[in-house]
Amino acid sequence: MQNHTISHRFTGKIWLCALVLNLVVALLSSSGTSMHVVARGITRHAAVVSPHYRYLGRPYDSLFSKCQINQSDKHCYGVDQMRNAYSIAPLLARGYTGKGRSIVIIDAYQAPHLRDDVADFDARFGLPPINLNIVVPDKLPAWNKHDDTQQTWSAEISLDVEWAHAIAPDASITLVESKSENDPDLIRALNYTIDHDLGDIISMSFGESEACATADVLKSWHKAFETATRLGMTLLAASGDSGPGEQTCDNESWNKAASIPVSDPLVTGVGGTALEADLVTGEYQSETVWRDPASQSASGGGFSDIYKKPSYQDQIANIADKRGTPDVAYNSSTSRGVVVVWSDGEHGPGSLYSFGGTSSGTPQWAGIVALADQYANQRLGFINPLLYQIGKRSDWYQSAFHDIVKGNNGVSLSATDATIVTLDGYKAGPGWDATTGWGTPIASQLVPLMAMLAATHQTTP
Repeated sequence: MQNHTISHRFTGKIWLCALVLNLVVALLSSSGTSMHVVARGITRHAAVVSPHYRYLGRPYDSLFSKCQINQSDKHCYGVDQMRNAYSIAPLLARGYTGKGRSIVIIDAYQAPHLRDDVADFDARFGLPPINLNIVVPDKLPAWNKHDDTQQTWSAEISLDVEWAHAIAPDASITLVESKSENDPDLIRALNYTIDHDLGDIISMSFGESEACATADVLKSWHKAFETATRLGMTLLAASGDSGPGEQTCDNESWNKAASIPVSDPLVTGVGGTALEADLVTGEYQSETVWRDPASQSASGGGFSDIYKKPSYQDQIANIADKRGTPDVAYNSSTSRGVVVVWSDGEHGPGSLYSFGGTSSGTPQWAGIVALADQYANQRLGFINPLLYQIGKRSDWYQSAFHDIVKGNNGVSLSATDATIVTLDGYKAGPGWDATTGWGTPIASQLVPLMAMLAATHQTTP
């Protein structure tokens, strides 16, 4: 495993982050977080993943062929299309492939056929063999293909690993598997990652309502994030797939709430868009906020009830005094998904699926940060101040981001008693908004800007 030596120049970066950390910790301390009491005395202490997928068949089946035609109602994107749409290809062509950098993906349970599936994925898309490590801090339960929870996490694992590898093909990837989706187990997996310095970037494609975590759980997450940030690790999390809402803590209904861990100010939140790109060339065409009424899903986004507005968001006029999410976005559309090889689903080994959801964009952003780390020849660490600094300068912003100005993340969701809960969402607009943050990356411009700011420790234009 690579030994990450912190240089004197990088130590300066840590001190910069520490200044921001002090502000964040002060905000956390003043937020008055207390344990939440929920209906029926039930408090959930578990995160969920909700990858959205549909079966594509085999490589030459009509289903798979049809989604690769521009005239199709439901598209699916391969590796080249995504690299071209978000201007990642020019960086790869210049040798910025994530070489020498490391991505950690934290998930729960396991995907028994993962190595075979990634090898199949690599062969289909012409990728180099993956450098994949699988770490299990605690003994996992036996694989049960009839367990819906285990199967869903298996799908998430396949999506996360394959698409982090697709964006940063030469970065090493370590999958850390928690023994369950319960918060204490996921936090233990996170702390194991940090204590053993397993990577430069940590990708987390899970979440739960802030209201469903006790004060102890929130403090444990935040303490781990503080430690990771001091070590120069970049933290990324999905903003969720239920618009401005999350499930109530008894799992029976929905209400307006922010999600953790994405709402923590030390985490970079990834929201969702619906990307239109040419299916042959991958040429970028347009994007809107991801919102799919048919699947009752939309880009997660809104405002924390726990964390006050961090200093890097001071410039955002439409934020009052709360942490706003997400910070950035990426394609998440269920009808414009990315191709994944997944053998643990109902269609068996070697099956192809189209995946969407904000958990699709999170590992791909992790790949982009790996390219930026290589470009800068150091860990960029806590990137939110860099992103918001770029957003503050109109010339930088216009060159580095697709600003998503159309759509909203309002959503109607089904409760267990069959009633429909309608949550008014937030609207997209110029600059940062609570649907897609600053927008989606133009990586060939964004990566050099982030590296420049990190190298100069620049916090003002």
